[in-house]
Amino acid sequence: MSQRALRRSRLRRSALATAAALSVAAAVFAPAARAARPAAPAAPAAAPSAALAAPDIPVANVKAHLAQLQSIATANGGNRAHGKAGYKASIDYVKGKLDAAGFTTTLQSYTYSGATSWNLIADWPGGDASHVVMVGAHLDSVTAGPGINDDGSGSAGILEAALAVSRAALQPTKHLRFGWWGTEEAGMVGSKNYVNSLSSADRSKIEAYLNFDMIGSPNPGYFVYDDAAALDQLFQTYFSGLGVATEPETEGDGRSDHSPFKNAGIPVGGLFSGADYIKTSAQAAKWGGTSGQAFDRCYHQSCDTSANINDVALDRMSDAIAYALWTLGTGTTTPPTGTVFENTADVAVPDNGAAVTSSVTVTGRTGNAPAALAVGVDIKHTYRGDLVIDLVAPDGSTYRLKSSSSSDSADNVITTYTVNASSEVANGTWKLKVQDVAAQDTGYIDSWKLTF
Repeated sequence: MSQRALRRSRLRRSALATAAALSVAAAVFAPAARAARPAAPAAPAAAPSAALAAPDIPVANVKAHLAQLQSIATANGGNRAHGKAGYKASIDYVKGKLDAAGFTTTLQSYTYSGATSWNLIADWPGGDASHVVMVGAHLDSVTAGPGINDDGSGSAGILEAALAVSRAALQPTKHLRFGWWGTEEAGMVGSKNYVNSLSSADRSKIEAYLNFDMIGSPNPGYFVYDDAAALDQLFQTYFSGLGVATEPETEGDGRSDHSPFKNAGIPVGGLFSGADYIKTSAQAAKWGGTSGQAFDRCYHQSCDTSANINDVALDRMSDAIAYALWTLGTGTTTPPTGTVFENTADVAVPDNGAAVTSSVTVTGRTGNAPAALAVGVDIKHTYRGDLVIDLVAPDGSTYRLKSSSSSDSADNVITTYTVNASSEVANGTWKLKVQDVAAQDTGYIDSWKLTF
């Protein structure tokens, strides 16, 4: 986060209400209706299932990127600043991950203060290119330190969200674009350069820009950018679903890389966990942490290392990025087709016990199930790594959706799986089978659905 501009002036997950998510997306884009209930055709303007179930972003993956950025800084004079080898190595690391994941990447070069630097732009193939949802974060640090919270945290968060898009083979209706900006610490130089390089027509195609600058502060707050009302509400809705209160981020419009977009008339939003302002007693009562101390005592210092991160805040904020991408990016441009069959009855999953099932009866279909059968799952559980999840076809064939993993320490499974069920007759009783294979954690199937 730019200090010059700054001087001017958040482990329980919970399913978010479908209607709330869609109403927020509708406020920014086209109107959307709720998906149909069992055996009812989807309404003509129903939203795609992906908009209802963004994936959980594993915080361990985000931290792995931060570890790489720390190693890069350590090997390059202790920082990743503009004009330094550590910045170029950081760009190369992020670009390599995106290239391997199937993104189209572009390096945009520019010169500042006698040194060359780069923005990295990554486009996910597909989606309506005249309706762009863009997220960004700055990748440079100050010269004083490695900049792991400022802004390795935002850079790593949007990188892992991008990789989640690739893992899900997401087919958004909007076009998804990601940006990693250079030279933010000198006054948003990289992002200004990018916005200024766009034609008026290309600027008008960006329907939302979301900025993530410092999302893992060690004494965190949960601040939502106070700009475009619909985008603000998007994040407020998300955190309300977690039971986490937010506050407007009011430290100044010129503080970070959303500013050039806002000045160009592009709707902006974003999240921030706090810099060197002091946490009040009321904020500590609301969010935990320590009152009377800065949200980040290592702001712009050499101690802004991989140890300078609050895992809970980083986890929540990274999940919020994915929520925003799936909600905004899969808003309807062309109404989808399909029929949704859903079971919303709760089924308890016994701790370290026998498998349980929840059934959905599919009727009125002809032929076989799709080759890309969407299986939307909402399971509340205090340790998702204990869970084994299968889809059971009417003839008893089993399709593994999720295996157990001792390293998957997050809670809840709220996502959409894609299954090649083209060898299965569509009509009949399908089951979601869930088993808790380890002790000490509990949960239940909240709901699940099939989209044909």
